[in-house]
Amino acid sequence: MPDRGTLLPGLRLCGYLGKTSSWPPSRRFAPPMPSMPFAKPLLARDPDQHHRASTPLELLFDLCFVVAISQLVGQWHHAAIEGHFTYGILRFGAIFFAIWWAWMNFTWFASAYDNDDVLYRFGVMTQIAGNLVIAAGVPRAFSESDFTIMVLGYTLMRVGLVGLWLRVWRADPVGQAPARRYAIGVSLVQVLWLAWMALDGNAAWVGFVALVIADLSVPVIAEFNAHTPWHPFHIAERYGLFTLIVLGESVLGTTVSIQQAIDESDITSPLVLLAIGALLIFFGMWWLYFDREPGEELRKFAGSYLSLRSPIVLGYGHYFIFAFAAAAGGGLEIAVDHEEHVAHITAHQAAATIAIPVALFLTALLCLRMVLRQISPKVIVAYLVGIALVLATILIENPVLLIGLIATGLVACVVHLSDPAEDDPEVNASGQNP
Repeated sequence: MPDRGTLLPGLRLCGYLGKTSSWPPSRRFAPPMPSMPFAKPLLARDPDQHHRASTPLELLFDLCFVVAISQLVGQWHHAAIEGHFTYGILRFGAIFFAIWWAWMNFTWFASAYDNDDVLYRFGVMTQIAGNLVIAAGVPRAFSESDFTIMVLGYTLMRVGLVGLWLRVWRADPVGQAPARRYAIGVSLVQVLWLAWMALDGNAAWVGFVALVIADLSVPVIAEFNAHTPWHPFHIAERYGLFTLIVLGESVLGTTVSIQQAIDESDITSPLVLLAIGALLIFFGMWWLYFDREPGEELRKFAGSYLSLRSPIVLGYGHYFIFAFAAAAGGGLEIAVDHEEHVAHITAHQAAATIAIPVALFLTALLCLRMVLRQISPKVIVAYLVGIALVLATILIENPVLLIGLIATGLVACVVHLSDPAEDDPEVNASGQNP
């Protein structure tokens, strides 16, 4: 089993190793249970628990999101090859928000309060059912701007989540204040989402933006002066796993597109080069996301993990990482269609659908690392050069292989420049790892 502190760079965000608990001694945490009762008090999990890992139910929850992401990427692919870029981008961003926000709300709740009793499982399965309803509504929402099915699925997910927060409010005296705020806030915003379905045209988009802001504000208000005890390494693992799911869906979509192209026109040199470039892009994105960069600055930042800054930066910032990773997969599918002359767009437009998402993925990752102080100035320069080179490939035709080579070069630079003896003062002082 890998070291909890090195699962991924953002995982050391909360640097618990070697630290004493920051929670008051009087706080009562849920004890380990040898069996699964029908219902037990939904108390907070111990945020200092050793070897905390994702549960099979959490993994099932994540896997069900593959359906919604796959539906959305497919719709973006079809819109882009017809040249409907503005239309597609707006809907991709809006629908991905619903997918990501539903996932994120449960993930943080489970990190703090997962007790795995029968009622808890029912609550999670209700949310899984809602997610599948959301997935079923993606095509209609994207192509017809009819969000009815998606909002109903979203409502079902919120019912399951609010039920769990009400259980916390009843069982955990210390967590009553944030639990009550979450239950009330989520419920009120969801009522507004149901009312939003009556709007159309520009009013609908204005209402959408307002409700997104309202949704994002609920955790800020709920956590004010009273924080839920999420587990830092568990949260980091959950984000890493969802990143793998998004990248995996992109690999699947690209592989199927290449396989269909080969079936229709046999193996060609351009398709082989495109496939190699796609692999290099995926490997590069994976490597850079899960790259480990030890540094004392990260541990210092971890000292403020209970503040709102830390979870908001990690949680909200990943919207862009997840979304651009998914869009990059769609861009590679578009590149295959353009190579097979079935896309009604120019070569430079096809290049942009892959270059821009990859560049924005790198930009989002760079910003997150900079805010969390996980990156050295030399590596920042390497990222900036890599981002500029990726964007420059828009000017050439069929840039997939070149983008893959740029991603590979960036990985090599990061590996070379990320010297523990240079980044960690403790290593510098002693000549060895602490």
